[in-house]
Amino acid sequence: MKGYVNDIERVTQENTDFRRVLYTGHNLQLVAMSINPGEEIGEEVHDDRDQFFRFEEGSGQVDIDDNVYDVEDGSGVIVPSGARHNVRNNGDRALKLYTLYGPPEHKDGVIQSTKAEAEARHHDEEWDGTTTE
Repeated sequence: MKGYVNDIERVTQENTDFRRVLYTGHNLQLVAMSINPGEEIGEEVHDDRDQFFRFEEGSGQVDIDDNVYDVEDGSGVIVPSGARHNVRNNGDRALKLYTLYGPPEHKDGVIQSTKAEAEARHHDEEWDGTTTE
């Protein structure tokens, strides 16, 4: 196996897709995201997985249950399984981040260019157990 090695900051900053799955292991998945000004991921709860966010560009807010946190370049956030959460871009440029799901959430290799595309295809592209390698 080769694993995943890359300049994650550069990859994240250059990503223009709403969601781009970069690597999927059996227990962990790496996904780059770009959220446009005024957009949000949308409130969700993952009952069976934890999630980590690292922000590389822009500014926004993360809700975890009844808590609201301001985030910017360099911020890191962990959302424990079972917590209601959302990520909002309240800045004037794209909010660039990568996220780690443990276990994976999306099918390996998925690219969703826009939020609308992600919403339309989400249930059809849930992780099916296939890994990158």
